[in-house]
Amino acid sequence: MVVLSGCGPAAQDATTDDSSDASADADASTEAATLGDGTTLRVGMEAAYAPYNWQVSEASEYTIPIENVSGAYADGYDVQVAKMIAEALGMEPVAVKLDFAGLIDALNNGQIDIVCAGMSVDPDRAQSADFSDSYIDDDIVMITTQDSPYAGATTFADLSGASVMGQAATMYDTVIDQIPDINHMTPGETVPIVVESLASGTSDVITYSMLSVPKLLETYPNFVELEMEDKFEGSVMPDNAAIAKGQDAILEQINEVINAIPEDERQQMWNDCMDRQPA
Repeated sequence: MVVLSGCGPAAQDATTDDSSDASADADASTEAATLGDGTTLRVGMEAAYAPYNWQVSEASEYTIPIENVSGAYADGYDVQVAKMIAEALGMEPVAVKLDFAGLIDALNNGQIDIVCAGMSVDPDRAQSADFSDSYIDDDIVMITTQDSPYAGATTFADLSGASVMGQAATMYDTVIDQIPDINHMTPGETVPIVVESLASGTSDVITYSMLSVPKLLETYPNFVELEMEDKFEGSVMPDNAAIAKGQDAILEQINEVINAIPEDERQQMWNDCMDRQPA
């Protein structure tokens, strides 16, 4: 762990008081460079957003316990990165399962220490929390069914009249406003709810994670990705960890961990999570 030094080398005639002050400064700096209680890293996530994070009933080398769900564990890409961060900080990670929309509030009221939840930094969130560098970048695509009248859509205009749904409190919902003349449906609270809306015919089109499409199409063979010429503006989504503001030393350590993960290792972790995620 990085320990911030409170002062430079002592002068030859430094007094005992000066030494005590220096020791106190060093102790304060060390304390400032810990997250939460310094022992247990409480990681906020939905545990319902595979392959980023999901809930399982059995422990494995890939999982961490879910603190507020008895007998449950969290797996996923966010979990693997959170484990790396916890190891670097000398802490034991546990997941705290929360609604996505409540994660930043939970961070700031001390319920959790860090968010690793497929969350992207944006101007509004950046006012309330500090965000790490990205540990994987995603984009937003649109999915419909093979027999949909919108299956051949290539432009936003082709989607006129469609009922479109995304996930609440995310860019998957807000980008829908860029499509004219559609029914922007009330967003689903979780990704499974959004997916089920398409499977059941409640929605015509859904917004979805580009990186997660292969597994989705494997699970739902009647789904297709729209090959769009029109692209959403500002839809590239980094996956950032978030911590409460004012912890610059910790944020630096977190970024060191993230930036030390080679690109090929990130991709392999993602592929492995895609293979492990529930159907």
